[in-house]
Amino acid sequence: MLTLTENADAVVTTIVGREDASAEAGLRIQTADGQGPSGEARFAVQVVPAPEAADVVIEGDASRVFLEANAAEALSDKVLDAGVDDAGAVSFTILPQPV
Repeated sequence: MLTLTENADAVVTTIVGREDASAEAGLRIQTADGQGPSGEARFAVQVVPAPEAADVVIEGDASRVFLEANAAEALSDKVLDAGVDDAGAVSFTILPQPV
């Protein structure tokens, strides 16, 4: 199952809090059209008020991430990390889980 780093948990909490203050809100990850430069799956993220019925819900320390079924399968053995650059732009990185 996808896990979150402390940075990802904090960034998701901040992003979701700015967009939707409800307790059920979270960041939804779904597969996107096309592939990345190395043929890997691409994903889209958006803040949503609640998970869809078939979403897998990942509870961070302070955040909620909702995975659409295909994304849940593709990310089942991954770690979500996040960072914010000097300009305030957020980036998410998918990493392998430690062995």
